[in-house]
Amino acid sequence: MTKGRLIVFSAPSGCGKGTMLEEILKNDSFRTAVSATTRNPRQGEVNGVSYHFLSREDFNKKVEADEFLEHAVYCENNYGTLKSEVDPYLEKGIDVILEIEVQGAMKIRTIRPDALFVFIVPPSIKELRRRLNKRGTESEEVIEKRVAQAAGEIALAGNYDYIIVNDALEDAVSDFFAVIRAEKLKSEYSRELIDKILDEV
Repeated sequence: MTKGRLIVFSAPSGCGKGTMLEEILKNDSFRTAVSATTRNPRQGEVNGVSYHFLSREDFNKKVEADEFLEHAVYCENNYGTLKSEVDPYLEKGIDVILEIEVQGAMKIRTIRPDALFVFIVPPSIKELRRRLNKRGTESEEVIEKRVAQAAGEIALAGNYDYIIVNDALEDAVSDFFAVIRAEKLKSEYSRELIDKILDEV
């Protein structure tokens, strides 16, 4: 059985990565790893589905028990990827998408260099600020912090394998599937197919 591919999926807050993932996950070929966080749930978010919402105490206990693939602090909250959300599925041949911020992604780049790294950017900072304001969930001060954070993250986008602009949702999702198709056509992922063809000779 071919092992699943780990796909690291990052974007600044407000770039619409959650909406993109909703569309992508309508395809049964993918599973998302549910991240753990110490931040409070937003309206409509469900524990165990949107995130694993943990207290700081519980989060730190899992860190000490080496249960995280990676973990980091982002906008004063802890975020992390539990190993149990990734490795069992990769072994079954399922592609797993990690929706994580840049700091965590760079840790993954070090420990899982075979992962595929995809970064989502907004069409402009002006549009990013408009989307954050549209949420209506954060103060102007928090929004400006997120915009400043976004600028720093976008500056690191060159460390990813692919960059997708999320201007029109349908186009961005189509670009994601194009990336996956291109990756699966690489010779390094076609070894089994080549061996099967040669066995017929």
